[in-house]
Amino acid sequence: MADRLIATLGGYGEVGATAVRRLVESGYDRIRVGGRNPDRGRARFADLHGIEPSYVDLSDRESLDEFCAGADLVLNCAGPSYRILDVVARAALRAGAHYVDVAGDVPARRALGSTFGDRAAVFSAGLMPGLTGLLPRLIAGPGDRLEINVGGAVRMTPASAADILLAQGPDFGESLARWRGGAMVSRALSPRRGIRLPGFPEPVDAMPFLPTESVRLAAELCVEELSFYTAYASEAIPTALAMAWADDPEYRDDHAEMLIQAAASDLRERDPYYILTARTETSSVTLRTGDPYQLSGVVAALTTDAALRGKISPGAHFADSVLDPAETAEALRHDPLVHSLTLHAPISSVVDH
Repeated sequence: MADRLIATLGGYGEVGATAVRRLVESGYDRIRVGGRNPDRGRARFADLHGIEPSYVDLSDRESLDEFCAGADLVLNCAGPSYRILDVVARAALRAGAHYVDVAGDVPARRALGSTFGDRAAVFSAGLMPGLTGLLPRLIAGPGDRLEINVGGAVRMTPASAADILLAQGPDFGESLARWRGGAMVSRALSPRRGIRLPGFPEPVDAMPFLPTESVRLAAELCVEELSFYTAYASEAIPTALAMAWADDPEYRDDHAEMLIQAAASDLRERDPYYILTARTETSSVTLRTGDPYQLSGVVAALTTDAALRGKISPGAHFADSVLDPAETAEALRHDPLVHSLTLHAPISSVVDH
């Protein structure tokens, strides 16, 4: 695969830089890394061979087309994703390249459409969304009652804060909802305060929010019930979010900084941790990491490799629907960023509803 050219946007950040390094470790030695400051890329990847730092302006179609020209695959790790939407994907399409987006949920996928020539376009190739839809496929099936918990205490990047603040409305999910009997049921769940969730090192506040990814997952797997909770180590982030969503959108940048500071406050008395658990009445899977951003870069690299190896069919997809769950889990088990990935079946405890 050494002859393949991968053009990576957002490669200077934690997600993109991790993806670049994993791709180099996998044998890819032609990687164009784009941003507004190529000198930053040269410094960041000074220890790697085959890295081509390049200037690119996402708001300039000519600049973006020049960056994507000649690429076999365009990997987008830039954000916030809900402002970029399908801009980079269409540049990849014009270049005749495959496309992988570490984020890019329903709005980006809808903006692009379902066709992508004879190439593959894959959205949501990160941890959440991404692994939150993929790992539950290892344990869940028709008729199961599935519960997913994800969260912990980690730093928050400016791009992540912006994405969280922009991710509102039916395209992204519904608070307090659950899936049951083939349909989404509104206001079916309540927050769970100070609860000890399996796999988490401390009591957390678990807030129910049913993402569109989980709605699609539940329909595809024909599960009887699906509940999804986001776990917080304290009330700092939920309080900051409540203030942001109640305020004028004009002040979104101010609230992004408040979110970043709220996440930092959670880390003053604890080491960073991020946990994803999925469990049915008989089985469970648990992933632990200290950095969800870097781990999203790992998932993006695995998706890129799968696309270049022809494992993903042409057209536009979500990563959790086209990646192989078992192969991905095995790769993650051997990655140093994953503290542990455990699969248990059966388990003695019953899902708490």
